[in-house]
Amino acid sequence: MSRQPTTPRRGAANGLRDWRDALVAVVAGFAAMLAVAAAGLWAAGAADLPGGAFPRVVAAVVVLAAGGEVALTGDAGFLARSQAELSVMPLSVSLVGALVAGTAFLRPLRHRAVAGTREVLGRFARLAVLWLAALAGLTAAARTTFRIPLDGDSLLTGIGEFLDIAPRVGFRAETGPSLLYGLLWLIGVAALALLASRRAALPPRLAGVRETVGPAAYAMVWLLLAYVVVGLVAGIVDAATQGHPRRTFAVVLLGLPNLAWPALTLGMGATWEGRVEGPFGLPVPQVLDTMLRGEDRTTLNVATLAEQDARAWWLVVVAAVLVPAAAFLMAARSPARTRPREHALRMGAALALTMLVVCLTGRIAAHYGLSLLGVGDLAGLDGEVSLQPRLWAAVGIGLGWGILAGLLGALTATSGRRRAR
Repeated sequence: MSRQPTTPRRGAANGLRDWRDALVAVVAGFAAMLAVAAAGLWAAGAADLPGGAFPRVVAAVVVLAAGGEVALTGDAGFLARSQAELSVMPLSVSLVGALVAGTAFLRPLRHRAVAGTREVLGRFARLAVLWLAALAGLTAAARTTFRIPLDGDSLLTGIGEFLDIAPRVGFRAETGPSLLYGLLWLIGVAALALLASRRAALPPRLAGVRETVGPAAYAMVWLLLAYVVVGLVAGIVDAATQGHPRRTFAVVLLGLPNLAWPALTLGMGATWEGRVEGPFGLPVPQVLDTMLRGEDRTTLNVATLAEQDARAWWLVVVAAVLVPAAAFLMAARSPARTRPREHALRMGAALALTMLVVCLTGRIAAHYGLSLLGVGDLAGLDGEVSLQPRLWAAVGIGLGWGILAGLLGALTATSGRRRAR
């Protein structure tokens, strides 16, 4: 009696194990993002929102953090009109989700020499299917509307009460764009995790790519995380010495990289432009909020910030220390045969790309206006918040800094290797 082959059973077992690994990564990633978003929103006072809206607001923040889109809504009946837009990414939540999901995705691929192309693609495909399914569930939950009572003695208030009209504002997650951008976000996280990790197995064809690109990817991840750590220390000191710790921790839990990573660009010489108008504001230090409130758009760079607070020059010092340190780390992880010129070009390209990503993800644009009978502002809700970089100038600055820092790091690493010999 012949024995039945066992390969199909082993293949089925491996397939179930791969699905389990993908499920663990998805659950861990979204659980971490939900926990951080809930804690940050609680610190910001969102737990007091009416109608049990807190869970829906948490879901909306996680959708934004995963690359999705959330649209603002508002109306006050057929006699009113509203205009609303929101473009912001809570990068603290995004960073936690990327770190947790990326680590869980790499875990089955560690401590191995190589992995087949089909295996790596299969693992990512399973991860993407489950990730998008979970994201679709969150987009379905991330929608609600608030009714805002009319207060005061203004003419518009009297008209609104006479017509029994009260403004409603709310939000809803856009399913199609959220799934598309969420997939792109996940692709970026998985690709960066594979390139930056030394221990994760890759197909043999990609081993040379990681040898070339991996040190630069690792150095950029290290640089961004270093700025987050510096910002975290500054936030803790601010909470301990300046008071209002709850507001400070809300900013830390929701948008710490939104402050720390633009600080990297400012320290290197980049320029941002912004404006704050109306009752809304940015979760930024008071000096910056004061600068942005005006009739015209405000130019933000180290010089203009230093006019308000001389401590802004420390941004240049921190950049002058951490950027060359990242370049040295990149050179130390690169093969010894790499030439200094190659280090410089790779560091320049990596830092320029990092500046591009920081500028694109750190932008803020929010506007809301609600008028009755086409006249004026209803209930004081009209406002605008914006913070935009001079994008291509920042990318060029990153390229120049990267080339100089890469050359310095390569020479320092080469000198160290010679002394070690």
